Amino acid sequence: MEDGVVKIIILGAGEVGFHTAQKLSQEGQDVVLVDHDPEQIKRVADNLDVQVFLGSGTSPRILRDAGIENADLLVAATNSDEVNIIACLLAKNLNRLLFRVARVRNEEYLLDKNLLGDDFIDIDHMINPQSEMVRNIQSLMEIPGASEVIDFAEGRVKLIGFTVVENSPLAGMPMISVGELSQKMLIGAIVRQNQVIIPGGKDTVFAGDMVYVVIRREDLGEIPRLLHLDAGVLRRVIIIGAGQTGISLARLLDHSGITARIIEKDTQKCIQLSEELNHVIVINGDGADRDLLQEENVKDVDFLVALTGDEESNILISLLAKGLGAKKTITRVSKMSYIPLMSAIGIDTVVSPRLSAVRAILQHIRPGKIISVVPLKGERAEAIEAEALETSEIVNTPLSKVKIPKGALVGAILRGEEVIIPRGDSVIKPKDRLVLFALQKVVPKLEKLLTVKLEYF
Repeated sequence: MEDGVVKIIILGAGEVGFHTAQKLSQEGQDVVLVDHDPEQIKRVADNLDVQVFLGSGTSPRILRDAGIENADLLVAATNSDEVNIIACLLAKNLNRLLFRVARVRNEEYLLDKNLLGDDFIDIDHMINPQSEMVRNIQSLMEIPGASEVIDFAEGRVKLIGFTVVENSPLAGMPMISVGELSQKMLIGAIVRQNQVIIPGGKDTVFAGDMVYVVIRREDLGEIPRLLHLDAGVLRRVIIIGAGQTGISLARLLDHSGITARIIEKDTQKCIQLSEELNHVIVINGDGADRDLLQEENVKDVDFLVALTGDEESNILISLLAKGLGAKKTITRVSKMSYIPLMSAIGIDTVVSPRLSAVRAILQHIRPGKIISVVPLKGERAEAIEAEALETSEIVNTPLSKVKIPKGALVGAILRGEEVIIPRGDSVIKPKDRLVLFALQKVVPKLEKLLTVKLEYF
């Protein structure tokens, strides 16, 4: 590691590996990407400023050629769980100090880790995209009206994205007046016509804007009242598709007191699922069947969640459900290039196993005092969780007097068990955890202000 640059080897140049490599290389890290597919390697070489190696991540020779013995971090993100696991086990023998992250989609590997011995347990972090996505769906259901929910500080701080409606108290309100509406929340970012604004006191919120609000977990009940979001109790959910994600969500809802149905084409799957679930009703049918959705009173549903393995079907099902009166839809989309287009065609909220995997990887491999980084709205801006160092210019001075770069702001301060939504007279102390917002181009200036040394361990 030189001058704070971290050497990262990524195995797999699919969507997850590509986007992880793209993000880390943009941060100036030394990224090496390995894949056995020549076309994927060419795509990476043509589009990213990273080193590439053609070969298998389970080959000791390829790992050595890629520089595993001097690397700081390995991300095993191929489409094969077995390749990812074996690569991590091999890598430990080649570099004992290596931090290893594996993408593991088969939950059986995670449920009984002891079967594969101590080395498997010692993989530093295993990410299951389906589990991450189900957690995301659960968070969205807990906050009616939200289109995005992101947790910081083990969930003690929530970042909630939602669209400002015409009758919202925020519509037409200058930022300088938002504090008068409530001291319990802070607007960290505004998205307007696909442009991200990190707001200052002179900015104004307009109807139609998507805003990201920071709030303490215990104050979540204030959100509907303050922002005129739908405050109805979640009562009815329809899940379309009994794949791994659909089944996991159905299990979660089975004892929740919510009236839930799951619609699946495969008769055998329906039989198996009906024997397992006690309260969720299993329906054998096509979720894209208009008559079936009407029979199931989709107009009275709080959430329709389209989770089939075909993203085009999910999009059509969600649009059909909205047309039939469903209050809210959540749509599974795998192709990350589709995601920015969804709001324009009327899709409420998108979840993606690949995006969930990328975010989870980035959140668990942050260097030094940077605890996690979450990209916002097409990666034009970031929400960053970091620790304030004693040597930083940001500590022991009222925030109103700190020269925070334009395009950045402090969204929350965590001091022990206390969560502070900051104002101008708030003072950051050494070792406080901070939730910050910044345009991507401003991040280097913000890091300098924080005097964050990009070092692992």
